[in-house]
Formats: sequence, C-alpha cells, structure tokens
Amino acid sequence: MTQPILLVEDDADLRAATRQMLALAGFDVRAFEAAEPALAALGADFEGPVITDIRMPRMSGLQLFDQVRALDPDLPVILVTGHGDIDLAVAALKEGAYDFIPKPFDAERLLGAARRAAEKRRLVLENRRLRAAAAAAPDEVPLLGDAPAMRRLRETIRGVAAMDVDVLILGETGSGKEVVARLLHHWSGRAKHHFVALNCGALPESVLESELFGHEAGAFTGAQKRRVGRIEHAHRGTLFLDEIESCAPATQVKLLRVLETREVEPLGTNERRALDLRVVAATKVDLGDPAARGSFREDLYYRLNVVTLRIPPLRERREDAPLLFAHFAQAAAARFGRPAPEIGPAIAARLATHDWPGNVRELAHYADRVVLGVEPPEAPPAAAGPTLPERVERFEAEEIRAALRASGGDPRATMESLGLPKKTFYDKLRRYGIARADFAEG
Repeated sequence: MTQPILLVEDDADLRAATRQMLALAGFDVRAFEAAEPALAALGADFEGPVITDIRMPRMSGLQLFDQVRALDPDLPVILVTGHGDIDLAVAALKEGAYDFIPKPFDAERLLGAARRAAEKRRLVLENRRLRAAAAAAPDEVPLLGDAPAMRRLRETIRGVAAMDVDVLILGETGSGKEVVARLLHHWSGRAKHHFVALNCGALPESVLESELFGHEAGAFTGAQKRRVGRIEHAHRGTLFLDEIESCAPATQVKLLRVLETREVEPLGTNERRALDLRVVAATKVDLGDPAARGSFREDLYYRLNVVTLRIPPLRERREDAPLLFAHFAQAAAARFGRPAPEIGPAIAARLATHDWPGNVRELAHYADRVVLGVEPPEAPPAAAGPTLPERVERFEAEEIRAALRASGGDPRATMESLGLPKKTFYDKLRRYGIARADFAEG
C-alpha cells in the first residue's frame, strides 16, 4: 500500500513536476494549489506528511503549518522556501516543522526528506494504534494478538469453557498457561467459585501431597490441626495444576484416582469426600510423545487429555510482539512514573528478529528495562549473528507459515503454492514445530 503525501504549491508547473517526482517514488500524491482546500482534506488520522510552499496567496505555508500543528502536532510538515524565507523557515523548525527545503531544490533532497517524514508518520500512527489497542485490552495480556493462532485459541477457549470437561494446556515457559486456565474458569459456569492454582514443580513430593490432598490433625508429625487440601478447596470451582509433568509417580497415582472417582481422601483419614470440580493441567512438554513423557503415567495423560489447548510461542506470532510491547510498556510507565517509549526502529527490529525463548514473560521484562532506561535504545552489535543455514531455516519457516495463513490452513493449497511434495511438507512442519491446525479457518 502506497503512503499518501499532501502537496501544496500554487505554481502549476512546479506542482505538476513535484507531483510526478513523488508519484514515481511510490507516494500517493494529493496535490493542491492553495492551502485552504488542502487543510479541508486533512484529518488527524492523515497517514502521510505535508509538503507546502511558504509564499502563497490568502493562506501562507506558515499559516497552514500552524493549522496543521493545531490539528495534529505529530503530523510532519516540510516547508519549501525561497532564499528570502530561510529565516522564517528556521523559526518554523524551532516551532516543530519537520524540515525545510530551499528553492531551487534538488530532487533527491526533497525525496529524502519526504521518505523520512513518511516513515516518522507511519511510526507515530502505529504507536498510537498499539497504545489504543493495549489500553483497551483485557487483563488476559498474553492472549492479546491478531495472529490466526491466537484468534483461534481465544475462540476455542470460549467454546471449551462452557463444556464441563478437564483440559490439558501445552505451552512453553512464559507463554501464558495460567492465563488460559483462568480464562477457562472465568468464562465457565464455575466462575463464582474458587480458582485454585498450584505449581507442582515448586514443591517437594511430601509437601505437594499435603497441599493437594490435605490432612487431618495428627496425620503426621507437626500436623497439629486439620488442613483442607487444594483439591477439596476447589470444590465447585477449578483446580489448576501447573507443571503437572513434575509430579512424582506416587502423586500421579493419587491424582488419577481423584480424576476417575471425583473423590478425595485426605491424609490421616479413611473418609472419602465427593468433589465437583474441573481440573485444568498445564505442561511445557508434549506428554503425548513417549520420549518426552518420561516417567509420566500414560493413563494419567489420557485421563487429562480430554481437550488439549496449545499456546503458540511468541516466535510463531511475531506480528503480535509490538502490541504486547506497547501494553507492557504502558503498564511499566504507569508503575515507574516514567513516559511510555515509542517503538522506534531499534525496538521494532528487536521485536521482529529476537526469538523470545522466554515468550511473553521475557517481552514484559524487556519492556520494563526499556521504560527504566537500562536497555540501550540501540542494541549493541552482536558478536556473531545467525549462520547462513540458520537464516535460511528461519526464512523457510516463515514462508511456510505465510502460505498456511494465506490458504486458511489448507494443506493441499499450501503444498501447491510452495511446490512441495506431501512428505517434504509434513517433514518441514515437524522440523519447525508448525501446527497446521493453528491456521485453519472457522
């Protein structure tokens, strides 16, 4: 899409020549012979810069600049001046004009200024859009985004939330597994009851069992009073078990019994207590893969795997990184009492090229550092960039994702557009960790 530019010049020949030059450079030129109709065509959301002569009848270029500045102080105005107007143009620069070009001007000089002004305008409007979207975002921050996989995930969560089934969430560290679990609870009929979360990997086995199942007074040394376990506390609500793969085999056996009978037997008693709860478990490893599953019980996996929700890592939805950064930067600016940063070229490049192994959590910390000023505005040159094969692989993976996105996840159409045999296509999906279902429509 070509970027618009507004040209105001009362000299018909110069206006025609300048218009042609800008059009050949790729701009969508809107040319006017006077300031008044040009101003009427402008709005605060105009997507390009303004180029105007200073000396014109009725409304001068400087008066037009004042009007544009009142309309939107971030809209770049380039002043074209005669020799006698240079002092006026310099004064206008101090007032916020973007640049001035003295007559007779060199074509490349004007084109260079126009391109820089157009890029500045694009960044300003993009930052405004991101700030507005971030401000309007709900609390479920890691699920922000317009990538097809995220839209599909949100739709699936809403559908699954209404069904009272257990759910297994698969996602890398920092991708937002607990947020998905909380959404399942919030959008379900259990929302008025407890959401009980426990990280199974954060506690030793002996403590984990007591936390999960509870105990009676005197059940073991130090158990001076009865404690209701997390499972029982989640009655009528949702129990979220993070890092379920970390549970010891003995704990897995007891969990399996709870899932099958919907009863809990606290330590120190033979009494079984009936439960009404939804269990949502989360893992960062693919428990469906025997090699990755390790000591995790296969029967417990199949009991949990009624519905599996996969959260795509941030590197698979890079287009969402600017929106997430804007949200976190705004939150950090409010928290630290500092101005929210703009997404300039250096930050944009970092968002687009970094692989974000820590996913949304890593991006949030990066935004904090930028707001605090401890992250340099220009990243230092890397000691060694990715190798040529790595760059080729990254390009190939992005091309496959783009083709899947364009075809709505249709494998036949994708293979035809890429010119790939079926076996090669599916081999590459596995190699790059691309889930075709994430791009399917509807």
